[in-house]
Amino acid sequence: MKQWYSLYSNILYLHFSEGFYQLPESAKNAVSPTSLWKRLLKMAGYTVVRLLGNLFISVENPRELQGKVWLYVVSQNNYESLKFIQEGLPDAVFVAGQSKEIGRYNPRVERISLRRKVLYYYKFLTLYFQFLKHDRQSTLRFFDVMYDAVGFYEVYIRKLQKYKPTAVVFANDHNADARAMLLAAKALDIKTVYIQHASVSTIFPPLAFDLSLLEGRDSLEKYKSCGPVAGRVELVGMPKADAFVPFRNHKSTIQTIGLGINLMDELTAIEQLLRELAGSFPDLDFILRPHPRDKRNFTFLQNISSQISFSTGTKESVFEYLKNLDVLVSGNSGIHLEAVLLNVWSIYYNFNPLDKLHDYYGFVQQGLVDAAADADALVMLLREHLNQKPEVYMRAQYYNATVGTEFDGRSRELALKFINNFVA
Repeated sequence: MKQWYSLYSNILYLHFSEGFYQLPESAKNAVSPTSLWKRLLKMAGYTVVRLLGNLFISVENPRELQGKVWLYVVSQNNYESLKFIQEGLPDAVFVAGQSKEIGRYNPRVERISLRRKVLYYYKFLTLYFQFLKHDRQSTLRFFDVMYDAVGFYEVYIRKLQKYKPTAVVFANDHNADARAMLLAAKALDIKTVYIQHASVSTIFPPLAFDLSLLEGRDSLEKYKSCGPVAGRVELVGMPKADAFVPFRNHKSTIQTIGLGINLMDELTAIEQLLRELAGSFPDLDFILRPHPRDKRNFTFLQNISSQISFSTGTKESVFEYLKNLDVLVSGNSGIHLEAVLLNVWSIYYNFNPLDKLHDYYGFVQQGLVDAAADADALVMLLREHLNQKPEVYMRAQYYNATVGTEFDGRSRELALKFINNFVA
């Protein structure tokens, strides 16, 4: 029983940490509904659709899984971060859990059957009471997250033993299913590689991969604060940004402003700012982009002005979106860094001031982005630079090790060199 707790406390490291519990409810709600009844409904839906539904669907293609390098993904963003590996490593294949949503890339991902996952739910109540003893508040709040996690490790052990991949490459180090795959691979001495796919938080689990390819010094310093760093670490920049470096925005005037939105941002605050901006700048265009996981209805915002249009993750990548912008306005989101890499002037604006989660990633503190405290301050800041947009991409050097070097726009080369040498 103690072994169960040790294993699952590692799998659930992030979501059962004190740091995660202290996050605003809007952030936690993206993972686990605030309402008790919604959590119970979520578990019921998971039981019927995933656990029982998976029993009747055959998904595995053994020929594609056997002996390959697995690119394990849990989201569309993960896929976009790792696709350069498949292009440069012919023996690599994308892999995801049976019903995992990978957005527009769903048809391109090989699936691992999770039929047997239901067999391990006899562990749930024991785990629940063990977790209650160690962390009562997180257990009561996130029991649905624990419920989802049960069985991933046990199934993945069997699948790794069966298909014997030469290595498993990750772009996520904190979701329960990704950590279960990591721990299963480590238990079987299968090589593991991690490629950072988004900005890092100091509440993430310690690095535990054999090879970790991070973007820059900021990521490394934050991981050091998370705990001991295992394995080899290399700083390679952001491979998924390489193709867009030639499209850096060097215009001096501002014509298009983007708003990058996520689930922590309040709809009323978004609407109010859009009304203010559209009224203050009738000659500018505005493009709103919700995070791919944000399924809220934003169509009512089109009624504010014909200047406003939308970008969705199902139709274009984040860099394709950023190519169209001169300025980005966003809250607590890693999109700021991606914008600055394309020389898009990025401004921090808190769309959820009640939660008091100011500058979560430290972008303002480190000088990567500018900040506006309210709509009036933002309008004033934009007016000052309408005809003289600042050059900003060199601000990203602390976050991206290749910016301003001979490998600027060539992060893929560095990453593939390290991966090829490692898996050979």
